[in-house]
Amino acid sequence: METVVRGLTKSDWNSVSKIYKEGITTGIATFETEVPDWEQWDAKHFSVCRFVALIEEKVVGFAVLSPVSKRDVYKGVAEVSVYVSNAFKRRHVGEILLKQLIEESEAHEIWTLQASIFSENRASINLHLKCGFRVVGIRERIGQLYEKWYDNHFLERRSNKIT
Repeated sequence: METVVRGLTKSDWNSVSKIYKEGITTGIATFETEVPDWEQWDAKHFSVCRFVALIEEKVVGFAVLSPVSKRDVYKGVAEVSVYVSNAFKRRHVGEILLKQLIEESEAHEIWTLQASIFSENRASINLHLKCGFRVVGIRERIGQLYEKWYDNHFLERRSNKIT
């Protein structure tokens, strides 16, 4: 089964929000506890560099970027989000999406991608390392979810195309 990547549109929101909900349910994908509505989610992310992965025309994953700051000096720095449906994990969907996101981000003059990943989420950390990210550090007890403290691995990828 071939994985096809295309731009994410509002019409994908139903599928994307379900995949995001699966991530929330794991307890190690995000500190969010509820899926926002489309307008809230849309406003939080860049309008470019939004992708869905499809297998047999079904949305099975998504990848997007969000700004890390509104300050002009950080206009080329973005935070990565990659989510894959539980039913399609271990099929390289995340890798395909992340590689597309990297390529497209460089085309939009984004020079640094960063990711803050729960330390327990080894699959996501390994995916980012495989795609050229490096661990910058571990943010200990950075956030609390359901009365439990979590560490985050902080990773980044600096473009070698944008100097």
